[in-house]
Amino acid sequence: MWLVNAKDTKHLPGRTKSDREDSVWLCKLNERGMLRRSLVPPQALRDLRSLTRTRSRLAQDQVRHQNRAGKILEDALLKISVMISDLFGASGRRFLDALVAGERSPAALAALGSPRLHATPQQLAAALTGRFREVHAFEIALHLRLIDTINDEIAGLDARIEQQLTSIPGVAPACTSCGLIGGGHSPGCAADGTPVLGLVARLDEITGVGARNAQVLIAELGTDMSVFPTPGHAAAWARLTPRTLQSGTRARPGRTGKGDPYLRGALGQCVMAAARTDTRLGEQYRRIARRRGKQKAIVAVSRVICEIACILIAGPAARFTDLGAGYYSRANPARQTRSKIRELERLNPGMRVTLTPVEPAGTAA
Repeated sequence: MWLVNAKDTKHLPGRTKSDREDSVWLCKLNERGMLRRSLVPPQALRDLRSLTRTRSRLAQDQVRHQNRAGKILEDALLKISVMISDLFGASGRRFLDALVAGERSPAALAALGSPRLHATPQQLAAALTGRFREVHAFEIALHLRLIDTINDEIAGLDARIEQQLTSIPGVAPACTSCGLIGGGHSPGCAADGTPVLGLVARLDEITGVGARNAQVLIAELGTDMSVFPTPGHAAAWARLTPRTLQSGTRARPGRTGKGDPYLRGALGQCVMAAARTDTRLGEQYRRIARRRGKQKAIVAVSRVICEIACILIAGPAARFTDLGAGYYSRANPARQTRSKIRELERLNPGMRVTLTPVEPAGTAA
């Protein structure tokens, strides 16, 4: 049984439409090797994918309830979300619990804030002054109970995903020197203290990728990289590469496409976490975002992370090594020089920058 791409058999002129003739046409295409098999992961990987996708949906439901609670506070004229970065952090949760319990004094509520908050007690008291009524307390209490329930269910899913990962081949801890499970397989493995890391731990070493996103990468990409000839093919399968739109002799780049929404969502989270770091991936995001915008930067860095993940999955002994934030300046200093010269000429209209060699100190004397 093959699952093939229906696009290979559609939009073909000159054929009549019937079940018998379609069957004959599919057989002819299959005999000539013109049908491409779709990626169908094994049963254990499909079960893991179901669990990770359910966890993703529950996380979205949790955010939905959190946003609704923030709207209720705005309806009560409480602007506390402006003063604190996380409404459902430690301080924000104390504010919400006190409001639900019946506390209405702005000064007493402001005293519950953590000393590490940037907002002063006077600012917190002003933000907590409004028209908070009992109906608001009832609605927020409802959303808080739902959020706590979802948190408990996500914790249970985390444990079930950890258990399911043990049945996936290629995920178990392996020696990072010889690539075999358990370590100590070559004379140098035990002597030099080579670590034994699992696939999740090795993926977690990528900048911005946490344990949860590493599990999503395993569930969506799989552990058998033989289905992708190169890591670039895996990125193209995830629709992280631009398409080529050709009409006659004219070719132009097109949009990347939709792809796997769960894989792209996890990669997007990894990119936004890496963008705040002083690493090669963070510098790449900032360089592209300045010139081409944030959306293109997210897709470009997502492609790099996807290809790195494929290399780590394919090689049990492979480990991620960050190249540093100065990777681009070291890689092509001539390009950096031209860029700086153009920037100086742009800031000084009518002037041209010329580089002249510096004479040695002895010659100048």
